[in-house]
Amino acid sequence: MKRFSLFLLLTTVLGLSFAANAQLLQKAEQIIHTTFSDTPADTLASTDDASRLHEMEMLVQEMKLREIELRSELDAALSTHNAADSIRMADQRMRIDSLREHTAGVPVVVEGDTLFYLYANRGGYSPRDRASMISENIMKIVKDRSLHADTIHALETDGYTDIMFGDRVILSLTDNDALWQNTTRKELAQTYLPLLDNRIRELREGISLKGILIRAALFILVLVLQYLLFRLTNYLFRKLRVMILRFREQHLHPIFIRDYELLNKEQQGKILIFLSNIVRYIVLFFQLTISVPILFAIFPQTEQLALKIFLYILEPIKMVATSVVEYIPNLFIITVIWLCIRYLIKGLRYISREIEQEKLKINGFYPDWARPTFNIVRFLLYAFMIAMIYPYLPGSDSGVFQGISVFVGLIISLGSSTVIGNIIAGLVITYMRPFKLGDRIRLNDTTGNVIEKTPFVTRLRTTKNEVVTIPNSFIMSSHTVNFSESARQFGLIIHTTVTIGYDAPWRQVHQLLINAARLTPGVLEHPKPFVLETELQDYYPCYQINAYIKEADKYGDIMSALHQNIQDIFNEAGVEIMSPHYYAKRDGSESTIPQEYRNTD
Repeated sequence: MKRFSLFLLLTTVLGLSFAANAQLLQKAEQIIHTTFSDTPADTLASTDDASRLHEMEMLVQEMKLREIELRSELDAALSTHNAADSIRMADQRMRIDSLREHTAGVPVVVEGDTLFYLYANRGGYSPRDRASMISENIMKIVKDRSLHADTIHALETDGYTDIMFGDRVILSLTDNDALWQNTTRKELAQTYLPLLDNRIRELREGISLKGILIRAALFILVLVLQYLLFRLTNYLFRKLRVMILRFREQHLHPIFIRDYELLNKEQQGKILIFLSNIVRYIVLFFQLTISVPILFAIFPQTEQLALKIFLYILEPIKMVATSVVEYIPNLFIITVIWLCIRYLIKGLRYISREIEQEKLKINGFYPDWARPTFNIVRFLLYAFMIAMIYPYLPGSDSGVFQGISVFVGLIISLGSSTVIGNIIAGLVITYMRPFKLGDRIRLNDTTGNVIEKTPFVTRLRTTKNEVVTIPNSFIMSSHTVNFSESARQFGLIIHTTVTIGYDAPWRQVHQLLINAARLTPGVLEHPKPFVLETELQDYYPCYQINAYIKEADKYGDIMSALHQNIQDIFNEAGVEIMSPHYYAKRDGSESTIPQEYRNTD
């Protein structure tokens, strides 16, 4: 009985000491073998049971101490392993985080629908190979009608998690997959389960006969509804057209701007009808943008295409709306700049008018400089405004916009050399003041009044009422005679030459010419007219009558009247004008003096 108790005690201690080393176990076996061996009865009787029991107790204590030591070593080893594993996972997470920004995941696409993305390799398979295998597995499950299990579940194993449909594996997830998604492997599996389950159910329903019939019926229903909606829309807009025509006849009136009829009733009606047609087209297009994606979304095979069509329509609208909202601050800045320049120009226009009307006088600044100076300053201000607004224009930072700007600038610079030359000449002419509007001038062989001055050309109206356009660059390279300027300041001297025979006293001729000039309308009394003898020809002397006038615009009329008066005065005095040549000794021909001026006695 005592031996049996010792055996049970030793067995219990050995069971508890699962981590004892081989030496202790061997020693324990020797003690048990000695205890239960077939020794003689007298030898067993002579053995001291007390000493054996004490030895056994000491052995048990030693084994307990050894077990404690082994447990401590095991815990230390486990802690070291866990720490190393944690460091390894942390290093791997850091490496993945550094690659995440530059690594594009491979999408798992099943019949045009992207379920999730893969980033990590597994078992020698790249993410692209894994995505392809997952798609194939799903399609095999969908097409295999022998599979009746309809519940997807996750099976946890050492190092990876299998997502299964019945007894078939769809995909396997590793710790690397979880690290790429910033989650644990178990949570990632729970995220993928409903996605896969829903997609498999949708595909199985889509290929069933009942599903196909239902979708065909929905397709026909949508077509019918869209047709009826089109008919209703056209009917309503036809009614609107009739209402517009009735409204035109009863309520519309012609629109006048002062005395100009801008729009009559019929034109206003046409504009309203045109706008109604535009609205009708917009409504019909909006209906199509909704019905077409719905038609494609009915069938799973074209569901992704429906989404793309809808995005094709929605994205431009969204982009435009977003751009408009984001552009509001820039629009506000442009508005402020435009308002500042506008009111600054208004102020400069008021000042230029005051200077032009000589209400405001500035020393050294002539009134006729006011308008061209204002035009130059206004151009510079608008150029400055464009330069300030340019960075805030939509698309100003795009390469296309900049390329077009450079191209336009190049074309202008290459093709506008003559234009720029005329503009510079126009500025020089303006500030040189060789003539003003209304002045009578002569440019080479052209004589006329200045009726228009532009930055590019100057226009003259001749005495024959002809309008001559002269480039400013030509004026700069030619000599200009201004009759009006001299007439305003000193009086313009008009002159004409007559030839009288030597038989007529020169003093009489002088007086006759002066009398003819004084009788001419437009000739000034002061300074007095005077006569110059310019030549003494073989048969006659040449007399030049000079007179002062103020009205250069009437130069032609005054000269005509002067010639008439000279003829009358000389005929009345009986003095012949020797043009053409006449000899003093006559051959019997009659005098050139008209009969009414001859002496009858």
